[in-house]
Amino acid sequence: MSYEAGNYDVIVIGAGHAGSEAGLAAARLGAKTVMITINLDMIAFMPCNPSVGGPAKGIVVREIDALGGEMGRNIDKTYIQMRMLNTGKGPAVRALRAQADKFAYQNEMKKTIENQPNLTLVQGMVERLIVEDEVCKGVITKTGAVYRAKTVVITTGTYLRGEVILGELKYSSGPNNQQPSIKLSDHLEELGFDLVRFKTGTPPRVNSQTIDYSKTEIQPGDETPRAFSYETTKFITDQLPCWLTYTNETTHQLIDQNLHRSPMYSGMIKGTGPRYCPSIEDKVVRFNDKPRHQIFLEPEGRNTQEVYVQGLSTSLPEDVQQQILKTIPGLENVQMMRSGYAIEYDAVVPTQLWPTLETKKIKNLYTAGQINGTSGYEEAAGQGIMAGINAGLRSLDRPELILSRSDAYIGVLIDDLVTKGTNEPYRLLTSRAEYRLLLRHDNADLRLTEIGHKIGLISEERFGRYSAKKDQIEADKKRLYSIVLKPSEEVQSLIRSIGGSELKDGIRASDLLKRPEMNYELLEKLVPNEIDLDNEIKEQVEIQIKYEGYIEKSLQQVDRLKKMESKKIPENIDYDAITGLATEARQKLKQIKPLSIAQASRISGVNPADVSILLVYLEQGRIARVSNE
Repeated sequence: MSYEAGNYDVIVIGAGHAGSEAGLAAARLGAKTVMITINLDMIAFMPCNPSVGGPAKGIVVREIDALGGEMGRNIDKTYIQMRMLNTGKGPAVRALRAQADKFAYQNEMKKTIENQPNLTLVQGMVERLIVEDEVCKGVITKTGAVYRAKTVVITTGTYLRGEVILGELKYSSGPNNQQPSIKLSDHLEELGFDLVRFKTGTPPRVNSQTIDYSKTEIQPGDETPRAFSYETTKFITDQLPCWLTYTNETTHQLIDQNLHRSPMYSGMIKGTGPRYCPSIEDKVVRFNDKPRHQIFLEPEGRNTQEVYVQGLSTSLPEDVQQQILKTIPGLENVQMMRSGYAIEYDAVVPTQLWPTLETKKIKNLYTAGQINGTSGYEEAAGQGIMAGINAGLRSLDRPELILSRSDAYIGVLIDDLVTKGTNEPYRLLTSRAEYRLLLRHDNADLRLTEIGHKIGLISEERFGRYSAKKDQIEADKKRLYSIVLKPSEEVQSLIRSIGGSELKDGIRASDLLKRPEMNYELLEKLVPNEIDLDNEIKEQVEIQIKYEGYIEKSLQQVDRLKKMESKKIPENIDYDAITGLATEARQKLKQIKPLSIAQASRISGVNPADVSILLVYLEQGRIARVSNE
């Protein structure tokens, strides 16, 4: 028997990293929102590595924060270690990474969701969508509860027809032995969605008290206080270290001898796994020339002895996993508390989505997170906030939001998914962003805070602080452009001390800062500022001046892209009527339905010649309409 459980503006199915951001964003926009999740004890759970951030991913967390999302604030309250990666490289590839206390992270996110006005949190298993005339109008749970809404967001992660695989054992399960979602997956197929089967995996967890840390290398956190969120002012100082060790020839021989028992090689695993996060058996086979692989020992929290064995993801049988662990220095007497496993699950082919993450088949239905074929908590959260924003805006009859590839890594992620699709679990990499010099860790607020404020997720107080920071950056840049330094003994002495070439004539302070050996701190000795600026502002001034030429080139490329983005393609265009288009291009254009010439040009199988034909067609169509008038 079914019953009416309530009317809402937005329903979010799932409360993982995508669902948490989606529900909070929609509610904060003013939409009456309900989040329905299989288990209230698993909100924002980390079934795999207990960390947030890293290359490209850390920048996404900053972007989520700049838009008004929660992930950055949540990890800043619950981390056990924080490190800035790639500090020896340029600003475009620097990234923050935090080890999470996974249990504190969960609890803190649950508390935030429970205390959010406009947001209702309930436990339930959604099995069907209410769809009328290809419009989604609500959901029905296993117990017959009928929730009606203007928009629905599906963020089911790896739960759709989830199956855990461990050696010769295979059973129906979500991550961490949770209930899988079977009927919703079947229902999506009934509705005509194309699904694919993907696979991910996780390594064993071991007891910290049985590790000999003297045989490993300590990996401490940074002493400099760091944060993901622009709102964080309190920093955790009692950090816990991670530890580094390595596999060896004995480990690899043991894996080789047991490959016939690996479900990856026996044919039991059918789903496609993530290329950039291979299992240990995959690494040993693919990189058999390497004598060893890194293994990081990462604590799962402050109040547990469980340690995550990063780098040892595997689905080999439990007895083999125990033997493998004991071959690794420091783990000779280790006790395995949980075995690693692989999990297969259904994902929606993401080319079935608009760039807003609304499905093309069914109006007012959005999907976000691993259901869209991605891997990683950060990729999920980035999609979650965008799906939540767009579902919320649609329910409030406000225009939706699309971030471009030049706005954010989130824009790159979503455009890659909906335009190119993915044949394996998609992971963000800095190399996927053509404008990565513009999309940096340090400037996420300068790129996105105004957008977050405009839609209503950034408070007036926070926006005021952002505006003041922006003004201070511009004022200090202007100051350095205006000061001319003469080749005095003080100036020449400083330049000599850092191995630079002495001045022959006067030089602007800004030009001196552009020298590779010079930095803001040194320049300050020559041109002290009357105002005491934050280090964040000094960093911005230095980066913007030092890389000015490169940034200007990137901005010119963005302007060209924007011209292509402004050439919109009508939704009702008939590609069959366009003569000269290659057959593959015609098929792909009909499938993806690009919104602009720029998006069309990024579709695999659409060549520059096809884009030129499309441009001419659109131009002729425009001219024809004008002449008819």
